[in-house]
Amino acid sequence: MTQQREEPCPADSVDSLMAEMPFVDTDIEDEFVMPATSEINIKKKRKRTTGREIGEGSERKKKQKKQYQPNYFVSLPITNPEITGSIQTVQDAIIQKDQRLSKAMVHSGSLHVTMLVMHLSNEEEISIAVGALSDSKDFVEDLLKGKTVDLSFQGIDHFKNEVGFVKLAENDHTTLLTEIAESIKKIFQEKGILAGEGRAFKPHLTFMKLSKSTQLRKQVKKIDSSLYEDFKSHYFGDEVLHRLDLCSMLKKKQPNGYYYCESSIVFGKSHEADLVKEALHRETQALLSGLNQIKELLSSSEIRMKIRKELFEDRHNS
Repeated sequence: MTQQREEPCPADSVDSLMAEMPFVDTDIEDEFVMPATSEINIKKKRKRTTGREIGEGSERKKKQKKQYQPNYFVSLPITNPEITGSIQTVQDAIIQKDQRLSKAMVHSGSLHVTMLVMHLSNEEEISIAVGALSDSKDFVEDLLKGKTVDLSFQGIDHFKNEVGFVKLAENDHTTLLTEIAESIKKIFQEKGILAGEGRAFKPHLTFMKLSKSTQLRKQVKKIDSSLYEDFKSHYFGDEVLHRLDLCSMLKKKQPNGYYYCESSIVFGKSHEADLVKEALHRETQALLSGLNQIKELLSSSEIRMKIRKELFEDRHNS
């Protein structure tokens, strides 16, 4: 298991990720409201409430929704170039027909299947969640019994014409994936983590969502399904489950577009080398990003003049 830590930064909004979650077709916030004891008692006793009490209850519910809004999730990353490449082809075809939807596309580095969402309030809860993910490894490997989970992605569907996603073919492998998701949820909940309450696991691979842009939502109310008609039964490829990550919705994404990971668990020795390669790739991308920034800085004539001036002064002074 690898583990990283970083101070939160306001990089990506929670709303931007909500459309990717397994519960996108519902009001996800409702799943994370913890009713106060007094509210439960009122329901049981069926007491009448005054208009003022109703107003106070509504205000309290709004605060609770805000407090328990999901900010972390367990991710199954999509790493097969065949899948990411095929999705890129679909995205390009859609953008050619409607340029506005370029703002709705999910970056190839961010592609994943969400296993579980949760709310973590502080560093202590993050540490508990890291431990829960670590504990999940043995349970998952017991379920696998040496087998691999080979997920086949085929066909396109949507949620309310606001989210486009690639479907998982239903077979024994997706059944096993559901068992894994339920086991992980149970482990997190037993440790007191508010995770995935009340909703069934619905695995899917989001590649397009209107919620990525507030401006786009004003312009486009629904995504026309005819834009991806040619790909509705397209086979995108297979992804073998080899890693699960505990990711932040709010911390700054990695240079390759993938989410910030607090920790990871890896299945099968053959994939440990892949994990190392991916880590090296991320570091390389970060270095390249830094070099590009330096190049952009040096391309400024004003900066070049300052450098020449400083060099001239140094020579003159020496």
